[in-house]
Amino acid sequence: MAAADGGGGGGAAAALVGALDQGTTSTRFILFDSATGAPVAAHQVTHQQHYPHPGWVEHDPLEILACAEACIDGAVAAGGVDVAAVKAIGITNQRETTVVWDRETGKPLCNAIVWLDTRTRSTCETLKERIDVDRVRELCGLPISTYFSGVKLRWLMDHRPAVKGALDAGTALFGTIDTWLVWNLGGRTTHATDVTNAGRTMLMDIHTLDWNDELIAAVGVPRACLPTIRSCAESYGEMAGTALAGVPISGVVGDQQAALVGQSCLRVGEAKATYGTGCFLIVNTGDTPVFSSRGLLTTPAYKLGPTSPAVYALEGSIAIAGAAISWLKDNLHLIHTAAEVEGLASSVKDAGDVYFVPAFSGLFAPRWRQDARGTIVGLTQYTKAAHIVRATLEAIAFQVMEVLCAVGADLRSSGVVTAAGSGGDDAPASDSDGSFSATKTTSFIREVRVDGGASVNNLLMQMQADLVGAPVLRPVVVETTALGAAFAAGLAVGVFDSAESLREKWRLDRRFEPQISPEERARRVGKWEMAVQRSLGWIEQGEPDAEDESDEDEERGAGESADAVDAAAGGEGDSQ
Repeated sequence: MAAADGGGGGGAAAALVGALDQGTTSTRFILFDSATGAPVAAHQVTHQQHYPHPGWVEHDPLEILACAEACIDGAVAAGGVDVAAVKAIGITNQRETTVVWDRETGKPLCNAIVWLDTRTRSTCETLKERIDVDRVRELCGLPISTYFSGVKLRWLMDHRPAVKGALDAGTALFGTIDTWLVWNLGGRTTHATDVTNAGRTMLMDIHTLDWNDELIAAVGVPRACLPTIRSCAESYGEMAGTALAGVPISGVVGDQQAALVGQSCLRVGEAKATYGTGCFLIVNTGDTPVFSSRGLLTTPAYKLGPTSPAVYALEGSIAIAGAAISWLKDNLHLIHTAAEVEGLASSVKDAGDVYFVPAFSGLFAPRWRQDARGTIVGLTQYTKAAHIVRATLEAIAFQVMEVLCAVGADLRSSGVVTAAGSGGDDAPASDSDGSFSATKTTSFIREVRVDGGASVNNLLMQMQADLVGAPVLRPVVVETTALGAAFAAGLAVGVFDSAESLREKWRLDRRFEPQISPEERARRVGKWEMAVQRSLGWIEQGEPDAEDESDEDEERGAGESADAVDAAAGGEGDSQ
């Protein structure tokens, strides 16, 4: 494990609120000054990635728990804070990552299956053959995909005898990472999750915000192992150990929704993009779910209290963003450190007509093509490492642009776009049947707020503004995921009096305006579309998959260690 500290500002007069931010590659704990929203102490620890087979990604749940405890103690020590000043703790986490453990021993029954793991492809295909996919989307807002926790649990039942045995015996507990942490940090008394994490299982009814028996039966998992669903801002127990023993755990929010709250995108049509291992764009759609016909996910945005109304969002999830930079470093060795990316990419004026589609795990929103694989096109003898690195940054920006195109089309058809403050009449491209084609961008939204590790990369943010055709706003505090969780926790215990009070604490660091013409934007998007088409169809249905390989020894086996991909562009963000 590798650790990093940050501190100072101990002894602040205002109440402090903590946030435990558990991401794909690292965990950190940050203490915020409730009066200003500024971080006053932090500690971060990375954890190991396990890759037993191609397409498989696992984490050790016990290591993640140890990292969480170390981060809490480390932040308190680094900041020299008065423990009595800490009024609440919120938890935010990588969503969909699935843990199953034994309630009697407290030990995990296998490694956690990480959100971007694709071993469940055959499981998904089987489900699609026997259940109505439109009915599933109507109930939970999600497509049937390897992404979501329900199919991961189903796979564990089918392939891990220890899991199947514990489920049959009634001793198995299922949860996403938030549930695992709440259960352990709270002294093993609370088996609960929040609406934002439950909404990513493919098992929760998005209308009632409770487990749905029809979905549970369709996937074929036992209801008894599922946690209780709560709001994002209420009691989840108290810390049972660490330096903050006795402090209430009063907020739980999935990382992308937490960032939406932390960016104070609390009004209909406001949008944020978080750049971490993957990239995730969420737009607030208000108190009514908007169902996408263009490959987006309908998801709970937040529910800030047991009696507060639920707010919904449309989300586009991109599997590979910062992880592509890590791949350049660890696999191709085109760079030695992630910090080199911006300088090397800036050393050439453009990508030399090179386009990179980083479909390592298929393509997520808005295309949802599991048959896609990574492709680099346009290579010539002129191509240098700098061109490929720059094309990698552009690939991140292109994918976000695609999601915004799809969001714009959905919001227009639903009527929500009026509240978003559309600045133009050009509808984003989408075929009449709802399939996606990236042929032009959209001006449906006035601005996009950004956060996460890669948001500190000025070149990437300028690329994003150019391709979106709208301003990109980066806040002073880019730890918005942790800030959102801290705010939910503080709201539950009365440190904050209303959701609107968070808007007063948001501060702009830099605004990036579009600098290319609509014609140049259209040219680049057209080339990107050509590159994407070449990435499709590499994996055919029925083709042998990694999950057919022997899986006897990998449950606790060590895989290669991945560096913190959240640092891909020189930052520290680790969302999802």
